[in-house]
Amino acid sequence: MERISIFQLFTMTVFLQVGTTVIFGFGSPAGRDAWLAILISTFIGIILILLYTFLMEMNPGLTLVEWFPAQFGRWLGIPLAWLYPLLFLYCTGRIFSDLKALVPSTMLPGTPSWFVVIAMLIVIVYCLYSEIEVLARFTEYLLPILFFLFMIEIILLFSSGLVHFQNVQPILGHGWENVWKVVWPTGITQTFGETLTLAMIWPTVKNMKKIRKTTIVATMVSGFTISIFSLMEVLVLGEDIVGRTMYPFYVLIRQITMGDFLENLDAMAALNMIITAYIKATVYLFAAVRSIQLLMNISNNHFLILLSAFITYFLGLTMSTNINEHNYVGSYIFPLTIWVPLLLILPMLLLVVALIRKKWSSPSNNQL
Repeated sequence: MERISIFQLFTMTVFLQVGTTVIFGFGSPAGRDAWLAILISTFIGIILILLYTFLMEMNPGLTLVEWFPAQFGRWLGIPLAWLYPLLFLYCTGRIFSDLKALVPSTMLPGTPSWFVVIAMLIVIVYCLYSEIEVLARFTEYLLPILFFLFMIEIILLFSSGLVHFQNVQPILGHGWENVWKVVWPTGITQTFGETLTLAMIWPTVKNMKKIRKTTIVATMVSGFTISIFSLMEVLVLGEDIVGRTMYPFYVLIRQITMGDFLENLDAMAALNMIITAYIKATVYLFAAVRSIQLLMNISNNHFLILLSAFITYFLGLTMSTNINEHNYVGSYIFPLTIWVPLLLILPMLLLVVALIRKKWSSPSNNQL
């Protein structure tokens, strides 16, 4: 079985959490206080990750979909476990749907949507055939490059004289209501609750004892990164423009200009977006394939990779008719109806059952 290092787990966690969030953001309803809503979401997300890692420790050596049969029994546990590969497939389809709208409207106007999706999917399938260890090594080298680009972009924004600190004042000028609307449920689930996907990978980590600490540190890095760029978007563009912009990160980077020498850095923004979306989609599709493989007890996953790729390709092209509908479902319907039950309620219920089973199976109770 392939093994990944602690640093590789760190890089994969950051990529999964930052993912498409830094591109589209989820804090715009909070206006100038979006950065604050993201920091609060990060803190609550760390508490949620503590829950996930406690479940991991109570089910040693098992993946997410194996936790449920282990605690609930096969008759109830397996049907519940099947909800997660369906979730992973759907989330992969949503990423493809993001890309089919993003790429033709920004970087490559006129490019057919089907071509954008299938080009990304071919690369992902190739990576999955090479096993998760290859993706882990890829993220290990790629994350420092990505953060180097982030630092360069922030330096260039300040150097261009585009930053206006009055855009963020007064802090909490609209009160806490809009901030909490961002935090619950989207802020908690969209970025940090999705970390549960990595429970399909945790058993392959070489040093299991460091998973909790590594994941929490990665979460802090991700939350700080997303918060910084949300703050920069408001400082440069203003909350009105950010609230009306579909891709605030892309618009932000396009503002960089230094005389006639450095301007229109579309390629840098595009590189950020493609890299993060690719890693996140690959992790999700791996989790889906691995889940189905374990639940169906299949030794060879090559057919499952192709089948899952076909399903996500179809979902990516058909799940929404336009970007506004897609964002509305992702921001207002999907979090409450899908993410909250699967990323919050079921894990909490699983923890309660695991604690009860552990108590009743303790030596003192057996002696009674």
